[in-house]
Amino acid sequence: MSATFTRFDHSQADDWCKIDAHFRDYREGIVERVINHLLRLEGDTHGYPVDRYIHCLQTATRAERAGADEEIIVCALLHDIGDDLAPDNHAEIAAAILEPFIDPYNVWMIRHHELFQGYHYRHFYGLDRHARDAFRDHPAYARTVRFCDEWDQTSFDPDYDTLPLEHFRPVLERVLGRPPFEGAGLPDVRSE
Repeated sequence: MSATFTRFDHSQADDWCKIDAHFRDYREGIVERVINHLLRLEGDTHGYPVDRYIHCLQTATRAERAGADEEIIVCALLHDIGDDLAPDNHAEIAAAILEPFIDPYNVWMIRHHELFQGYHYRHFYGLDRHARDAFRDHPAYARTVRFCDEWDQTSFDPDYDTLPLEHFRPVLERVLGRPPFEGAGLPDVRSE
């Protein structure tokens, strides 16, 4: 059943109840949609020693083995998920996907990982490798440095014992299955 309006300013509460029911059902499928999109990173290496899919799995594997919490592991798994859509701005896509479900400092970490990662290669392009130091006083600075230095930049090894995607499904389901943080999603119009 669908809403009957053709303009929002002609809608009724009943229309929004119908839309809300569809939205809630759609939201339940987020893990499968995210996994399907992550799988799009398989194949093309873009010149790296491994493809972006293996890189993401390897980053998550390293984070888990280092004792990172579930949010960080999911961040590691999805940090480059936007590469095929927006290679020049992929961090924003990953941060936007994760933002309703994770701590704001972890969102900041993912949103800035691209710049922080540059510490390891920007100088080869004649750029300032210390650009991340402009954020030294930010509360998420240290976690972002750790994410990039210990897990992200080290995860291009074709011989590393990388865990498979199915290993990470439960943590994805727990983190992305949470109710979105305040301000994300829609309120339940059925109770109003």
